[in-house]
Amino acid sequence: MNSHRKLITLDEFTIQETRQFPQATGELSALLRDIGLACKIINKQVLKAGLADILGKHGATNVQGEEQMKLDVYANEMLISVLRGSADCAGIASEENDEHVCFAEDFSVNSKYVVLFDPLDGSSNIDVNAPIGTIFSIYRRVSPLGQPCTTEDFLQPGNKLMAAGYVIYGSSTMMVYATKIGVNGFTLEPSIGEFCLSHPNMKCPEKGKIYSINQGNTCKYSEGTKAFLDYCMENNKEQGRPFSHRYIGSMVADMHRTLIKGGIFMYPADKSNANGKLRLQYECNPMSFLIEAAGGVASNGSMRILDIVPTELHQRCPIYIGSKNMVEKALSYADSPATVA
Repeated sequence: MNSHRKLITLDEFTIQETRQFPQATGELSALLRDIGLACKIINKQVLKAGLADILGKHGATNVQGEEQMKLDVYANEMLISVLRGSADCAGIASEENDEHVCFAEDFSVNSKYVVLFDPLDGSSNIDVNAPIGTIFSIYRRVSPLGQPCTTEDFLQPGNKLMAAGYVIYGSSTMMVYATKIGVNGFTLEPSIGEFCLSHPNMKCPEKGKIYSINQGNTCKYSEGTKAFLDYCMENNKEQGRPFSHRYIGSMVADMHRTLIKGGIFMYPADKSNANGKLRLQYECNPMSFLIEAAGGVASNGSMRILDIVPTELHQRCPIYIGSKNMVEKALSYADSPATVA
C-alpha cells in the first residue's frame, strides 16, 4: 500500500462531483453524506456484536412477517433519527415499517428528496458473524414542496432514482453508491472515521463465472430456472468447466461480490413465492440502478426491473441481476415453459 497516496473522503468526493454541475445545489450530496454518517454509527454497533447485548432476536416481527433481530431495530431507528435531522430529507420508507414516515419540520417539508432503505440486509447472518449491510435509494419527490411528502413519492419506478447504493459491514466496511454518472466505492478508514475513495468508477465485468442462488430451493423453481442451474453445473462450451456457486444469504454481500468479480445473483419466483421474495423498492430497485450504472443488467425475468411501476410500498419482485452475458443467458432459459404455482 502506498502510504503517500492522498485520501479522498466521501465528503470531498461528493463536493467535487457537485462542482461538475453548475445547477447542482449540493442537497443530494449532503444527503449521501448523512446516510454515510448513519451507517458509520451502525457499523460501531455491528463491531460490538458479541460484547454488547445486541445479538439475537428482538421479539417482534416486521410488516413482512419476518422476525426482527435487535440490530435490525437499532439500524432502523438510527437511520430514521439521522435523516430526520437532515435538512435534505422530506421523509423515509423502511422495510421494517408498515408505512412511510413524513418529517414535519419546516426544513423537511421543503426538502426535495425522500429515502427508502433496508436498514440491515442479511440480518439472519448477524449471530454467525457473516457479512451484512444497509441498502438505500434516493428519489426526488413528486409532491409539492412546502407540504408533507406523500405515498406517491415512494412509489416511483427505479428509472426515476437519483442515487442508490449500499454499505457492507464485512472484513472492511465499504459504502458503494451510484448516480447517473457512475459507481464509486469508499472504504471506512477506522483511524480517521471517514469513508475514503478506494474503488473509483466501478464496472461490473461483462462476463462472469459465479452464480449465486439459494440452491436448496431448487425443487420449488420453474423448469426454466432448473435448466439454467443445470447449465451452470455442467461442463459448457463457454467455460470448459462448471461455474462456481457462491451464496451468502445477504443480498448486499452477494451483490458486492457480483459487482467486483462478475457473475449473476438470482432470487426467482418459486412455488412458495409466486411474486418473488425480495422487495422491489428496498432491494431490487436500488441494486438494479447500481448494477446498470456499472454496466450490468437486471430483470424480473420478463422486463427491466427499473421499468416496473410499483403499486405497493412492500411489493415483492423476482430478480436476475449481474453481468450482462450471464443474465442474458439465464433469461434465455427463463423463456422456457415454467410451472411456478
